[in-house]
Amino acid sequence: MTTGTDELRDPIAKSWQRAAMAGLTPGSALDHLTYSDVDTSGPLLSAASEVLDELNDQLQGTMFSTLLVDREGRIAQRWCGDRGGRRAFDNLGLDVGASLLEEAVGTNALGTVLETRTSITINGGEHFAVPLRRFSCYGHPIFHPTTRRIEGVLDITALMEEASPLLPPLVARAVADIEQRLLDRSRVSDKQLLAAFQAAGTRRRAVVAIGQDLFMSNQAASDLLGSTDVALLRMLVGDLHDNADVDLTLESGLEVRVEASRIGGARGGALLHVEPRRELRVAPHAVRPDLAHAPVLVSGPPGSGRSTEARRASEVQPVTVLTAASALLDGAEAWARNFGALVRAGQGTVCVDGIDLLPDDLVDLVASHLAERRAPRLVLVCGPVDALSGRAAALAGECTERRLLAPLSSRPHELPELVRRMLADLGADPSLHFTPGALRALSAQPWPGNLRELRAVVDHVVRHQRTGAVVLDQLPEAYRAQEPTKRLAPIEHAERAVIVEALREHDGNKVKAAQSLGISRTTLYAKMRALRITVY
Repeated sequence: MTTGTDELRDPIAKSWQRAAMAGLTPGSALDHLTYSDVDTSGPLLSAASEVLDELNDQLQGTMFSTLLVDREGRIAQRWCGDRGGRRAFDNLGLDVGASLLEEAVGTNALGTVLETRTSITINGGEHFAVPLRRFSCYGHPIFHPTTRRIEGVLDITALMEEASPLLPPLVARAVADIEQRLLDRSRVSDKQLLAAFQAAGTRRRAVVAIGQDLFMSNQAASDLLGSTDVALLRMLVGDLHDNADVDLTLESGLEVRVEASRIGGARGGALLHVEPRRELRVAPHAVRPDLAHAPVLVSGPPGSGRSTEARRASEVQPVTVLTAASALLDGAEAWARNFGALVRAGQGTVCVDGIDLLPDDLVDLVASHLAERRAPRLVLVCGPVDALSGRAAALAGECTERRLLAPLSSRPHELPELVRRMLADLGADPSLHFTPGALRALSAQPWPGNLRELRAVVDHVVRHQRTGAVVLDQLPEAYRAQEPTKRLAPIEHAERAVIVEALREHDGNKVKAAQSLGISRTTLYAKMRALRITVY
């Protein structure tokens, strides 16, 4: 029996490592199974039921069992060909609703397939959890043919030491049939949704139709909604079981009421009417009187655009910038004199760039003015808030208005616009542009240097190419690798950005983040896993 990762095949060894990093141990991995409700009328089970009935008929009386999990790793259907298999599953608590995610129970042919998005055979001793080592199984992912989103996993398992080589083609054929039925059913529901959209379509009222493979909006909705708004509406529809009215704030700041109506039952989509609740009354650069002296904190890792964001936050003119570097170069006394003069002038905005790098006596000086809440207004710039300590942390804590900038690696959806701006700033020829393939490769990079590193890459390209399309091979060699992030579609990038922002706003509290997004915590966890959200 396998006991160490040195003896395991590469994909199994990596899975064991992920399980260990999740805090699991082989002997107790099944001790705390979690259960949740499964949508028995959803598109996956509706498409799979006939296929599984036929497959199970073929396996009746054998030692084989079939398991189907949804995209959140929950057992959606369990069938056993004999009493031995049924008894074994019952003893382990593996029944409908149980979570088989790799992070919950370790290596298995369902959770591991969800994690890797590829089919896999797992023989007895290759299971991470000791109680599962009696089983051998083969799992195959089920993708929607249009969206390529993973819908679930089909598995055949048996109480044996090694899985039969006949399982892969048998399961693959069943999965192909399920995927075809998913496609056929989505076409029917899309027709119903299209008819409802056409019936509701009015030029004056914002109308949106969202289905599994369909998105439609009239001109009024297009004028209201940004890409992150669309992503939020998609999440709302994904968690919608009946008609509902939901109040949201769009990325523009406009408060709206969304009237959502299910079309075509649980397998269909939804028709959304978006009605503004009030118009924005504050001009983009206007400052409310009660906020004129309120301090602003701009926080983020180096190179994430803190200085640019600080300039945007400095809405009260004139703006003067005092840096921590000047305190080092010119001395603390000179810095204190300059700050004192600005305070006595009593006007505009003073941007203090690098409060986490200032000596304590200068931090105390800034804090004393901040406590008075009078002109000039303060905009404070620092590194990530969770890395602050001492007086700098206390000073940052006085700022109720915060602009928290995420690392560039968690904002891949912004790359096309950032690259376009950088090309313009560098004076590149208007015809010079990055191809989708090049942008996908850039989206996959870790970007430890954030915007500065990206600008260096764009500058390299501008110096080596004057016009035309920038393809993958014309990027610096170190930036050509394409990681799994490339699988995300544009709408998924936008969806990822909405979730990351909600998590940051609520300091990582997933319950509050899910409530603010209008989705369940289970849905939030599933989306975080699917979109590879680990840093926020």
